[in-house]
Amino acid sequence: MAGRRVALKAIDWLAFAERVPPNQRGMFNALKTRSDAIAAKLSSLPESPTTIDWSYYKGAVAKAGMVDEFEKKFNALQIPQPVDTQTSAISAQEAEANKSASAYFEGSAARIAQYEERLDKFKNMIPFDQMTIEDLNDTFPETKLDKVKHPYWPHKPIAEL
Repeated sequence: MAGRRVALKAIDWLAFAERVPPNQRGMFNALKTRSDAIAAKLSSLPESPTTIDWSYYKGAVAKAGMVDEFEKKFNALQIPQPVDTQTSAISAQEAEANKSASAYFEGSAARIAQYEERLDKFKNMIPFDQMTIEDLNDTFPETKLDKVKHPYWPHKPIAEL
């Protein structure tokens, strides 16, 4: 039973090691060593506990009724399994993280398309040393000066400078 539980929670140590920063390699190696030691100890244990030979103890123990009392208490002993209270919270957190990551991915795709358009514009424009003022104003409309609205130099509102 212990072997089956451990097999379900196997760790991909190579993928884990790729994500560990160089300054934390020592802690990572200590974690892996400890995890391997615990896994080896768990795998050495039998699947089910050995059964107790109560008849042997009844013959070996001198006090009458003591073994019967221990056997009754042992059979009545129920060890509760821990209740998993965190998986649902972790699953909800993972779903939220996946949703925000997909939204970021979609936004990134839109930004990439916008940046590629701007890059094409820069690749296909006239070189700056061959541009006239009209070419510059056509390529970059934000550089055009409004001499009618602002007739005095610098031909822009002071707040924009």
